[in-house]
Amino acid sequence: MSSHSVNASKFVANDERMHWHDQALWFVREKRDRASKSIPEWEQLREFANQIKTHTMANLDTYLLQFEENATKKGIKVHFAFDALEHNQIVAKILKEHNVTKLVKSKSMLTEECHLNPYLENLGIEVIDTDLGERIVQLRNEPPSHIVLPAIHLKKSDVSDTFVEHLGTEKGNYDPTYLTRAARAALREDFLDAQAGLTGVNFAIANTGGVVVCTNEGNADMGASVPKLHIASMGIEKVIPRLEDLSVFTRLLARSATGQPITSYTSHFHAPVEGGEMHIIIVDNNRSQFLASEKNKKALNCIRCGACMNTCPVYRRSGGHSYEYVIPGPIGSILGSKKEPEKHNSLPFACTLCGSCTNVCPVKIDLDSQLYSLRQDLANANLIDPKKKMAMKVTAWLMSKPALFDFVGKMARKIVPKLPNSILYNKANAWGKQRDLPKMPPKSFKEMFKNGELDD
Repeated sequence: MSSHSVNASKFVANDERMHWHDQALWFVREKRDRASKSIPEWEQLREFANQIKTHTMANLDTYLLQFEENATKKGIKVHFAFDALEHNQIVAKILKEHNVTKLVKSKSMLTEECHLNPYLENLGIEVIDTDLGERIVQLRNEPPSHIVLPAIHLKKSDVSDTFVEHLGTEKGNYDPTYLTRAARAALREDFLDAQAGLTGVNFAIANTGGVVVCTNEGNADMGASVPKLHIASMGIEKVIPRLEDLSVFTRLLARSATGQPITSYTSHFHAPVEGGEMHIIIVDNNRSQFLASEKNKKALNCIRCGACMNTCPVYRRSGGHSYEYVIPGPIGSILGSKKEPEKHNSLPFACTLCGSCTNVCPVKIDLDSQLYSLRQDLANANLIDPKKKMAMKVTAWLMSKPALFDFVGKMARKIVPKLPNSILYNKANAWGKQRDLPKMPPKSFKEMFKNGELDD
């Protein structure tokens, strides 16, 4: 595993890519802002969503059992999986029982988390991702770089070159409409050939026993309806108590994710197709450890809209792959470092603590506060770089001594401007590689305040 900073340095080395990636995501963030301002009760909806999810997570056992009972009454087979391996084994067992050799799969971050595709492929089962972005990165043998926009790190030319190699399209044709139609034609054959379809789950409704899948392409509907076997994979946190609660989340989800009023398809699955079977697999995979954490349990409230990624200045400029976790950005930094702190100990530091992620989160997760607290947890567990830990200790000690801090600042303002660049910018100063120190002011803010120089 490489640290986020090492991976990010590779991404930003391509200055042009960094800037268009940044601008593309900021464009989505601006669409989100316009969409949210179109609803006067936006903040009230956020608070409702926060309360519903917080209540549900506090009573998760009750609602999961209620969901299982009501789903079973509708002829749906419900399975519980402790971890990723058990989830994959359950999927494989179901497919084997039905002699499935080809599976079409819509977007599911849970199956990415469980590494389902390679698991099934090792068993000789062909897996086709049917979301366009997911299909592009699958053909390129890459993980998605964003949970809503999986191929946001690629340009039209990259997609065209990929389709030339795998779909036989015209070389040099970068027209998005042409490329999309080529993908659709190929995927249509896959839908017709597959013996099973697998979808993710956006919301599971406890009092009806049904699941809701939100997409913009209709691929989940095709995968769940054309084959006779439908498998839906969901994390334990996807359950909500009542059908009426869904209206709160559907008004928030698409507006937060892409700036749309609602996703093109909001599909309800409450029974198997006629003559078919439907299975729902409910997965823990270390989620329950969040329930036991007062500081981090609200992370389970996430509805996977991606708004925190679209606004995050670090994510926008470093790319999703730099996180090396299935979910990047602020929420991924929390989930990854909490679940596997030894492996993802750099992620809470991939943050400016600007709080923009918390401001846009539709379910009001305190993302920046959690990232800050995780830094302390990692430091206490001795899971951060010793040099970084020492630097933070020295800084904390200095800032706890106001008189000394003022003296050091005064000396720095006099001495630093006279130092040669070879001393200021060297291998020991990692920050200086791509940054210039600001011009030293003649006086500190405190001195100007005492002298009444700030009155104007």
